[in-house]
Amino acid sequence: MSAVQRAQPAQQAPPVQKLRIRYAKRGRARFTSHRDFGRAFERALRRAGVPMAYSSGFSPHPRISYANASPTGAASEAEYLEIGLAHQCDPDRVKDALDAALPPGLDVLEVIDAPTGALADLLTGSRWKVQVVGVDADVLQRAVATFLGRESVEVQRLTKNGMRSFDARQAVVFLVSSHARLDLVTKHQEPLVRPDDVLSGLALVDEEFRPSEVPILTRISQGVLDPSNGEISDPFRH
Repeated sequence: MSAVQRAQPAQQAPPVQKLRIRYAKRGRARFTSHRDFGRAFERALRRAGVPMAYSSGFSPHPRISYANASPTGAASEAEYLEIGLAHQCDPDRVKDALDAALPPGLDVLEVIDAPTGALADLLTGSRWKVQVVGVDADVLQRAVATFLGRESVEVQRLTKNGMRSFDARQAVVFLVSSHARLDLVTKHQEPLVRPDDVLSGLALVDEEFRPSEVPILTRISQGVLDPSNGEISDPFRH
């Protein structure tokens, strides 16, 4: 008896429009994981009636491309993604509809027609604000100076592939302390260095750097990094 051949799935039409979206994670929403955000966003798309384009294959899914999501627990004013639509839509109307459909703290800030090129190519650096509690100002300044004075600071982080070691120092373009706050600019590289990795590096180079509370991380901006001065330019204006 011959095996029954599985029917090939129908091919989906390509998107007729692509939109790029900037959104924020604020308040308690900063504890939303990337997977949880993805589920909430897909529900919001359905509630808002956004005419999504779908992928081909046996399990079609809406065409959503995420780019460099912030870690769970970090707030952000500069998260980005791109969606593909089956019909033309006004970006401002999509913005308003999605913002109304998302849970509190997940706020859609801007929606534009996507130009040609990859969104990820325009996200080469991030600026972070890090609130540090329970560390003396002199200790904080000393730890920053020691960290910046090193050529390399090897840290470890548990990933889905196990424990991984990498150099946190090489990703830091700008780092300065002011009272209980760190202003940090990092370049995006592989593996991606996160603000908590830099905090781990500060603890490695100065044993007195021991915050009494979990530091609060906020991504202020994300975009095209100018490594000569640490400035981040808006990816929607390129």
